[in-house]
Amino acid sequence: MANAFSSDILIQAPDPKSAAAFYVDSLGFEVTGEEENMVSLHGQHINIFIEQGPLLGPVLEVTVDSVEAAKRRLLAKGCIVIKDEPDFPRCYVRDNYGLIYNLISHSRD
Repeated sequence: MANAFSSDILIQAPDPKSAAAFYVDSLGFEVTGEEENMVSLHGQHINIFIEQGPLLGPVLEVTVDSVEAAKRRLLAKGCIVIKDEPDFPRCYVRDNYGLIYNLISHSRD
């Protein structure tokens, strides 16, 4: 059950550009990428990716061997799926303690 936490934090906001401006102006992040529905920011120790969508709070990115296997293990422990994108593949899961993970895999499930 190998996994790796990255230095990337994902958030969703109705207006990613406005949210990015907040982090740039208030905390000194640098815009490193801008797409239609996402803005990428770089900080000294973390990166923030702001995707257009409803507010979820911070989402930690976790790389796992298999998104589907990790999702099954977490659901069996009482976690809930917040957002599932099997074609990506990625899955947002909230654990019993309120933490949200973006489960991703370098290989296709």
